[in-house]
Amino acid sequence: MKKFLLQLFTWWNGETLNTRFHTWRHGKRVGEDEFGNVYYEGGTDSEGRTRRWVIYNGYSEASAIPPGWHGWIHHRVDTAPWKENYKPREWQKAHRPNLTGTAAAYRPKGSVLGNQHRPQVTGDYDAWTPGS
Repeated sequence: MKKFLLQLFTWWNGETLNTRFHTWRHGKRVGEDEFGNVYYEGGTDSEGRTRRWVIYNGYSEASAIPPGWHGWIHHRVDTAPWKENYKPREWQKAHRPNLTGTAAAYRPKGSVLGNQHRPQVTGDYDAWTPGS
């Protein structure tokens, strides 16, 4: 019952009822990534390409799509990663969640949200004023 209520009243928890219905009618399961996200394709989009979408495992977070699946879902490659035995390149970083809006978010030195003090003004800067 809880999952149904989440699907009914939120869009950020996995899939909505509308997405579930669309997936049931048109979706063909293509694969699943290491995070438990499930990828589908079916029908066509406005540009005539096969429509592709993902059902997230948990919160809908676009940064949670691994590089191989990102290329597939955005039509950069035609072959799903599991079909070509995709391996990330050595320069590709492992996934880190988007921390914006959390206590662990990046806050530069002097940020009003940070716990550091703003640096003292040294006087070596003259602010621009109109007409000067």
